[in-house]
Amino acid sequence: MLSTKELDNIKKLQQVCEQEEEIRLKLNWDMLMTRNEKEKTDFLYYEDGELIGFIGIYGFGNKIEVCGMVHPKHRRKKIFSQLFSEAMNEIKKQNVSQILLNTPTRSFSGKEWVKTLPCQFSFSEYQMKWAETNLGEQEHIIIRASTPDDIETEIQLDVQCFRFSEEEAKVYNQRIKKENNQDFFIIEANQQKVGKIRIQHIKKEAWIYGFAIFPQYQGQGIGRKALNKILRQEHQNGFDIFLEVDSKNANALKLYESCGFKAYDSQDYYEYK
Repeated sequence: MLSTKELDNIKKLQQVCEQEEEIRLKLNWDMLMTRNEKEKTDFLYYEDGELIGFIGIYGFGNKIEVCGMVHPKHRRKKIFSQLFSEAMNEIKKQNVSQILLNTPTRSFSGKEWVKTLPCQFSFSEYQMKWAETNLGEQEHIIIRASTPDDIETEIQLDVQCFRFSEEEAKVYNQRIKKENNQDFFIIEANQQKVGKIRIQHIKKEAWIYGFAIFPQYQGQGIGRKALNKILRQEHQNGFDIFLEVDSKNANALKLYESCGFKAYDSQDYYEYK
């Protein structure tokens, strides 16, 4: 488990690296702040008491995402290569089917680094922010807080919509339920549980995650109604609203754009072989 001092050091290093290249690193702070002390997931490199290198590994069901950084003044010293080697040794101990390396699309240093590795481009992920827009009439759909009785529904939504295995979805849901500043909701239509959505609040930002509708209920406008209702709620409460979406997910991207979301940045993912 990362200490408060370590988290502060990571945040300071992140700010320096982001300012250097005018980028936004995806370090999954919700996960960094709730690490399991039994897991080796973070690798830190210090010189003279200063954190100058960091790599984090993040588990999402059957895949691992890797993201990190090195202080601009300490690059080309093979610090990141050393951290990456340690991270890969740890990942090899796990039952993982896919390793994805993450770098901001506009990061020159990140792009140069992945060129040195046995990997290939997989997909881009758009980071989107909602621009206030007319959402039309009030939606008649039920969105309620998730309860322990809903866990099987949440697991099945991850299996059917996000390609998790049942065991992976179970472990994943157990973990995210422990994270701070998260609200879990179940979407109902015609007295049936049809979907879910999760909201994380960070200061004045509201981030939408895990938005899913069972395949048999898709194409009926339920997702749009649910999303619009969440947008009204978060906007009225004074939050800026964000989400992330795979650029290849044309249906989701079309929905988000039609509801007022605009892409402001993107992350590129490379599959490590």
